[in-house]
Amino acid sequence: MRLVIVGYGRVGARTARILREEGHDVTIVEVDEPKAERARKEGFEVVHGDGGHANVLLEAGVEAADALGALTGDPTVNYAACIVGREHGCRTVLRVSEDFREEKYRRYAEDVDEIVYPERLGAAGAKTALLGGSFNALGDLTERLRITVVTVPEGAPVVGRRVNDIDVEGARVYAHGPARAGMTIPLPATTVDPGDRLALILERDRVEDVRRALLG
Repeated sequence: MRLVIVGYGRVGARTARILREEGHDVTIVEVDEPKAERARKEGFEVVHGDGGHANVLLEAGVEAADALGALTGDPTVNYAACIVGREHGCRTVLRVSEDFREEKYRRYAEDVDEIVYPERLGAAGAKTALLGGSFNALGDLTERLRITVVTVPEGAPVVGRRVNDIDVEGARVYAHGPARAGMTIPLPATTVDPGDRLALILERDRVEDVRRALLG
């Protein structure tokens, strides 16, 4: 998938690295020159500018992107970027702060595909630790497994097969969705078409083997 990430701070940088590891084409938009330079040194294509401006996002290729993640620390910039992304048919993900007022949250939620507030996960971990539980279970699991989404190209080995019949060593399909549509647990008769997306849980050391078996 072709993805535009607005903001190369803590959240944007980590998200971009994970997406690139999974084989996606990622372009960074960053207004802060030192952050933009860091992204360049890490091998990303970078557009230096304000991600809330349409001309900057056009330079980043938003018109051809599948999705845009507005992940800066400024919700106003993020919202403006998502509106531009939506105009060009992108899936839009907006980062906000958890302390947003409900009415503002609802207004934003109506205009974007997904809202994220990364602080929530950190707070959940702290609460679990304070109450005597272990927050390492998920971390231990993700040391061995990866969750990823792949887009099925024309001619892939899985085209025409029933989703529930797909059996690849080291991986399991847990959700399916047509292009630009939401993903759901597939019905028994659901078959795979070119452009569909498959959500996978797979062993980290078998990522490339699984991609070849599914996508060719």
